[in-house]
Amino acid sequence: MRECFKGSRKGLWLAAAAFCWASSAAADIAISMTYLRQEMQAPPVLSNLDPIPEDRGIAGAEVALTDTKTTGTFMGHDYSLALLSVESDGDFLDAARKALATSKILFIDAPPEGILAVADLPEAKGALLFNVSSGARRLRDADCRANVLHTMAEDAMRADALMQVLKARRWTRTVLIAGPKPEDRAFADTLRASAQKFGVEILAAKDWTFDTDLRRAAGQEIPLFTQDFPDHDILLISDEADDFARYVQDNTWLPRPVAGSDGLRGEGWATVLEQWAAVQLQNRFEKAAGREMGSRDYAAWTALRTIGEAVTRTNSADPAVLRTFILSEKFALDGFKGRSLTYRDWDGQLRQPMAVVNARALVELAPLDGYLHQTNEMDTLGLDRPESTCTAFGG
Repeated sequence: MRECFKGSRKGLWLAAAAFCWASSAAADIAISMTYLRQEMQAPPVLSNLDPIPEDRGIAGAEVALTDTKTTGTFMGHDYSLALLSVESDGDFLDAARKALATSKILFIDAPPEGILAVADLPEAKGALLFNVSSGARRLRDADCRANVLHTMAEDAMRADALMQVLKARRWTRTVLIAGPKPEDRAFADTLRASAQKFGVEILAAKDWTFDTDLRRAAGQEIPLFTQDFPDHDILLISDEADDFARYVQDNTWLPRPVAGSDGLRGEGWATVLEQWAAVQLQNRFEKAAGREMGSRDYAAWTALRTIGEAVTRTNSADPAVLRTFILSEKFALDGFKGRSLTYRDWDGQLRQPMAVVNARALVELAPLDGYLHQTNEMDTLGLDRPESTCTAFGG
């Protein structure tokens, strides 16, 4: 300890004392983490205006690693992050086994089936896994796993945030167009359930059946497709593949706004977030990645920052110790959304305010005022404890 103060000026004594105390009190701890990605073959879509970044999600984790290392260096905590990306036809479980051999903290970027398969590996027993890519309800419900936490916002959280805004605006007469892909059908069901939950009426629904090139025919085809809808306040669209929704807006028979997968929508993160120091995170990310931050980047960022916060508070890299702390009332994470982020102890979902946005502005941050809950207002978004059939967490 004496060497710590050697040569210190009087004015720097307190800072030196704090640093020396922390250095001596905190043992050197190595925290090895792996970002495990299953590459998916993107289906053909009508538009290529918004290509999927090759580093989607990964860039968020890398920015979080830089943020976390700042504190880690001071505390004697050595963070490392490996990337393991598996081609769509590769052996994803073999890659997971290799990752678990060196790291018991994984950030999994994969469809629900891949996440569950990794969670069920014998090697994953006692590991701490984060779902940073899927909003599927089943992962928080009947198919939940005790070793999986979720930083990607549940799809129902996105839908509930949107429905709170529609109810507040009294835009409660809606119609729905659902795309043909499985993820479109699933999100359409989520929109229906959320609409019923918040008293928003879906008057009629149609399946999207076009196979023509709407880049040339949207102005002729879509007015006819939407002509027989009853009068409504807003048109809901379920197009999770980002295929056709952009052509529906401003081409409908009735001049109505659109919402859901396009137009007005709920997001875990959006580039239009600027309050609560969010612009600082946006700027750091854009400087590092050369692009704007998206919801999957934010999910990866919060996952790694969760580990950093838990390690700092517990001075441990043991996954069991970290998990217990993360799910406790002592855990809180600054997520640049105006409220501290915590985890639901019945399904492992990260509680977070949801941005309801359009293409260029933040419309509202849900939950809105007036939506009360017996324990936490953010539990008005997504699967609440009484609705969940998850038993793995003991809830």
